[in-house]
Amino acid sequence: MLIELGHLALILAFAVALVQSVVPLVGAHKGWRGWMAAADPAASLQVILIGFSFAVLTYAFVVSDFSLQLVVGNSHTDKPLLYKITGVWGNHEGSMLLWVLILALFGASASWFGQDLPPALRARVLAVQGAIGVAFLAFILFTSNPFTRMAVPPMNGEDLNPLLQDPGLAFHPPFLYLGYVGLSMSFSFAVAALIEGRVDAAWGRWVRPWTLAAWMFLTIGIALGSWWAYYELGWGGFWFWDPVENASFMPWLIAAALLHSAIVVEKREALKSWTILLAILAFGFSLIGTFIVRSGVLTSVHAFANDPERGVFILMILGVFMGGALTLYAARAGTMEAKGVFGVVSRESALVLNNILLAVSAFVVFIGTIWPLVAELFFDRKLSVGPPFFDAAFTPFVVALAAILPLGALMPWKRGRIDRAIQPLWGVLALSVAAGGLVWVIQTGGAMLAPVGAVLLVWLVGGAAADLWQRTGRGGIGDKLRRATRLPRADLGKVVAHAGLGVTIFGVTAITAWQVEDIRVAQIGDTFDVGGYAVTLDAVNRVQGPNYSSTMADMTVSRGGSIVAFLQPEKRIYPVARMPTTEAAIDNGFLRDIYVVIGDPQDNGGWAVRVYIKPFANWIWAGCIIMSLGGALSLTDRRFRVAAGARKAAAPAVPAE
Repeated sequence: MLIELGHLALILAFAVALVQSVVPLVGAHKGWRGWMAAADPAASLQVILIGFSFAVLTYAFVVSDFSLQLVVGNSHTDKPLLYKITGVWGNHEGSMLLWVLILALFGASASWFGQDLPPALRARVLAVQGAIGVAFLAFILFTSNPFTRMAVPPMNGEDLNPLLQDPGLAFHPPFLYLGYVGLSMSFSFAVAALIEGRVDAAWGRWVRPWTLAAWMFLTIGIALGSWWAYYELGWGGFWFWDPVENASFMPWLIAAALLHSAIVVEKREALKSWTILLAILAFGFSLIGTFIVRSGVLTSVHAFANDPERGVFILMILGVFMGGALTLYAARAGTMEAKGVFGVVSRESALVLNNILLAVSAFVVFIGTIWPLVAELFFDRKLSVGPPFFDAAFTPFVVALAAILPLGALMPWKRGRIDRAIQPLWGVLALSVAAGGLVWVIQTGGAMLAPVGAVLLVWLVGGAAADLWQRTGRGGIGDKLRRATRLPRADLGKVVAHAGLGVTIFGVTAITAWQVEDIRVAQIGDTFDVGGYAVTLDAVNRVQGPNYSSTMADMTVSRGGSIVAFLQPEKRIYPVARMPTTEAAIDNGFLRDIYVVIGDPQDNGGWAVRVYIKPFANWIWAGCIIMSLGGALSLTDRRFRVAAGARKAAAPAVPAE
């Protein structure tokens, strides 16, 4: 009975979403306050209904209700509780239910916290959110129903994909969805503004916190996915340019461009058309990512589904929303007149260049991701676009972006002079070059990758510090520190995020340039040297886990006669899923990781062993954490909460119904 109630709640949510997508839109067009006001209870009711449905599905997984087809295919009685819960979204149907739950939550949040918005704009925003909800609830109900019953329930389930039975994957998808779906709010604000025919500074301020929240969640989600790939797949990599990885990276790049472009709209009322287009494209790339993950057109180690019919449905959703939004954009673009005029040398121009680099880099990733499909469809050729292409095509844009960030942040609005803007950065520039030279000398020549990474690290972190120093005005250090605490939090968040980008860039370049790898067959008791560390294979044992059997190695790592770490890499077999996984053992450190993997037994009685020394690996994720903290700090800015009340007061009165 409870399962049927969960299904019914989903059907009722679909009906409520229909009301939310139509009634407020008509009310805003006619100026009927009562109809516009219907958006608020509809948004709240929708999140309650979907939340109940999601809670019912979660309960079914926790109690192992094998009358549900979804539970049978993705759970097992012996599975730990954490992975029973994560099994809810570790599959196509459950993950889509989480998708619409987050969509409804964002819509309800716009209703709860958007009281400073003009009633007509809020009604239109919620109506667009409701329309997106209608599309995806229909997708779930007609093609991906999570509440399908089994005619004859089995005694046990088929277990969750072993690769997904990991803490990193427990939190990675929810954060990604908060980012993916959060960009729907930027889309809704853009479409509402196009319908209304007005984009101004207040709109720029309203759209920024939603975009910032989505970008922050995407940053966390991507970092968690990268961390999972690093330690779980056993290959020692942090990024593989996999189609699913790219599916989340593309909207992250566009969202970053949108964030910077919205600043120009808010401050100078310029770049209006471009900002609206970015808001549409950001959510469009999220939908493209959803299509890639769930259609089966591109293979990936962690795609959810391989169902062309579902892919066609998602493609239809993409066509309707992107096609409709871009058509409306084409019709209204002429009305979005830019008021702010600026010179070639100005902060506006720096932000335009920032946008160009981010947008083109996203386009490069998109071409590389989709080209194998295009080649097969139109040229009947099977191609593989791998890391060499992405590394060569994407890296120059990252370097250029990092190079302009500190200078652009110090540029004045409207017009400026490069010699004045760069004056506070001369010391940082000298220090950056010195850092690059030092790294070059330490590594005794070799590739330029690590020295360039060191230059960019000091340039970005030092540039962020110089920006903060300039904003605190003149005076002693004590005065500057006091003024720094009173700076707008959005400005502090920007400084922190830019510094975090520098840390991540250096982590990526250092691990790529300086990694040491050793692959060998080792006998028990053997000791061998890897990058100055002595590694000993002490023993290999069979271990029984809760729902798997494991081959676990005991390995000792020492240096200079002192023991550094005891490591226990594993090779697991999940008998229900009949699938092996590799569990790397990692000794994490501030300056390096020691990464050990045990492989299969060999004919001579030895074991395949892989050992990596990975310099500055954790700096990659530390930088992502710092960037996310910068976003969170910016979100606490009071200006985002008050949201330009002057516009609300100045808005024309809407006649009563």
